[in-house]
Formats: sequence, C-alpha cells, structure tokens
Amino acid sequence: MPSGFNVENADGYERLMGRWSKRLAPMLIDFAGVADGERVLDVGCGTGSLTFTLAEKPGLQEIAAIDYSPVFVEAAMRRNTDPRITIRQADACALPFDDDRFDRAISLLVLHFVPEAGKAVAEMARVVRPGGVVAAAVWDHYGGMSGMRMMWDTVVMLDDNALPLRRKYCFQPMMRPGEMRESFVAHGLIDVEETSLLIRMDYLCFDDYWQPIAAGEGPLGKYVAGLAGGKREAVDAALRAAYEAGEPDGPRSFASVAWACRGRVAAG
Repeated sequence: MPSGFNVENADGYERLMGRWSKRLAPMLIDFAGVADGERVLDVGCGTGSLTFTLAEKPGLQEIAAIDYSPVFVEAAMRRNTDPRITIRQADACALPFDDDRFDRAISLLVLHFVPEAGKAVAEMARVVRPGGVVAAAVWDHYGGMSGMRMMWDTVVMLDDNALPLRRKYCFQPMMRPGEMRESFVAHGLIDVEETSLLIRMDYLCFDDYWQPIAAGEGPLGKYVAGLAGGKREAVDAALRAAYEAGEPDGPRSFASVAWACRGRVAAG
C-alpha cells in the first residue's frame, strides 16, 4: 500500500525531516521501553533515524527495518554496518514476518502517511509476541507543528487551491487527539497509553528552513514544485517574510510536537 509521502531523494528528506526524526527517535525508544536481548522491528524506517538509534543499544539481539520506498531502503542499506540490522523493502500493511516474531514493533513518523493506518497497527500487533509492545509516533500537524503550519497558512492566503491540501495535511490518519489510542484498542492491544513528545526544530536561516520544500520534498514541496513562475515567486517571498517576522534573516526555533502511543499484545 503506497505511502502518502512524496520522496524526491534521500538527502532532501534528511534536510526536510530526517534531522528532526533523529531527535525524536530516542524519546520514542524510551517510551516504547526497549530492553536488552530483544528483537525489534522498525516499521517505515525511512533513511534510518530510528533504526540506527536503536543500534546504539549494544544489548539488542536483532533490529529489522522495512520501508515502502526503495529510495529510503537503498539509502539506509548504504549506511548500515551493524550485523544485527536487516533492512528490506516491504509494505507496513502486509509485513513479511511470521506471527510473534518480535518483542517490539515501533513506527516513527509513518502511520499518518499510510492510507489505511489501522491495517499497519494490526500487522505490527500480529508480528509481536504476546506481552510484547507496539509503539508509534506521528506529528500533531494541526496543533503541534508551528514551523510547518506557518508554511501552509501562508500559502493558502495566496492560493485557494492549497486549501484542500492544508486540510489533508492537518488531519492525516492518527493525528487527532486519541485517534491512535482508539486504533490500538480496536486492534486488540491492551494497557494502551497515549502521550505527546516535544522537540524543537532549529534552523540556521531562511534557506535552511525553506530549501528542502522548495526542492520538492514532502507534501508541500510537491505542491510548490507545481506552481507557475509568478505564483511561485509570491510564495517564496511570503514565506521569507513569515520566517523573518520583521527581523533580519538568521536562526529561528520552532516547537514541534508528536503524538505517541504504545500498547501490549494480549496473551493468546
């Protein structure tokens, strides 16, 4: 089942989101309660932010990672030097693993791009042993992504065609309060808990903030890449003004919040 995330190249993704998912990964790992001796599955590994953070734990027995995008899989495989790690192309909604294969299945910033995210939750629960843990995190696009909302809110003032795209961005699967928890419970997980995780996205200057989008990465990047010359120039100028907010160009920091959820697989 295809992801809803637009991928141009792995390096562009790293500038857009990978550098921030690296900050979020340790927080999700702690929330998931990963312990020595375990076999852990990373569902939707991207370029490897969660996978390689997991690998910093020498006591883990095995780390398996999958992603739907061959671009991401190739990039992660090139980085890998750890024999405990295996990376393969696969669908989160049809995981290529036996039942009860892992102690934990974790998904970082992926479920909101899966059109039928509940199927991915069910698959994660299937491949985790009874008593094991399923955990996931997704961005709170509506209320928790100040830097990205600034982009979308600026764009829709210039182009009504962006309105349905902003709505889709703000209300992707699993993003409403309690939505992940409800899905976890509906798919048989127990002791389900939901919380929020906070990082800050720190940019050196406007170009550091805007260039990954301007190059076509992600949902907004795909929209921007399709703009005609005059409208594209207006968007670039408006975003620069919003970023600078009347001060000289330079560093800016934006609070960014993710919803996180975990649950245990019930005994058979």
